[in-house]
Amino acid sequence: MDAFQIPTNYLKHTSKNPLQRFLIERFLSSVVSLAKPLNPKKVLDAGCGEGFSLNKLITNKIGEYLEGIENSKEAIVLGKKLFPKAKIKLGSVYDLPYEANYFDLVLCTEVLEHLENPQKALLEIIRVSKKHVILSVPNEPFFRMANFLAGKYIKSFGNPPDHINHWNLFSFQRFIKKQNVKIKNIKFPFPWIIILVEK
Repeated sequence: MDAFQIPTNYLKHTSKNPLQRFLIERFLSSVVSLAKPLNPKKVLDAGCGEGFSLNKLITNKIGEYLEGIENSKEAIVLGKKLFPKAKIKLGSVYDLPYEANYFDLVLCTEVLEHLENPQKALLEIIRVSKKHVILSVPNEPFFRMANFLAGKYIKSFGNPPDHINHWNLFSFQRFIKKQNVKIKNIKFPFPWIIILVEK
């Protein structure tokens, strides 16, 4: 691909490694198990990458209107080829182009650990949600340990270079609760934390 940087998220989701595929499938199934009982009509996936989570919601018939927003043009190009039914548009999680309380459910999975200002992004995500938000981040130090044992990112002790924020269960809960929202459910598909939040 000429001058085309293949996103790491795409490589992660399309890995041929059976363990990696098992972990990703468990992660996506956990997201579905949190989202389905909410019966949302309008759903946004903020920082949706190529649309793997969005597509999982579509195939599980969650939501009547689903949309993804992503700041990587490469990810959007790949997403449109992979999942032509998924609606993905260019935009920033720091400045979501929607009115307050527009979506019944907003997802933001595997995004916050990459951001220089995760609090600003979280405030935007909460603003555009009417009631529910699903958030996920790597569960540290287990995420780094798993990478290190798999021979990944050895020089940085298992930490991917684009991960600039690190949370464990307790620090991530504290980070979320600062926004005056309620934590309704928590899942731990190794090596991640997924939290269902209610406004």
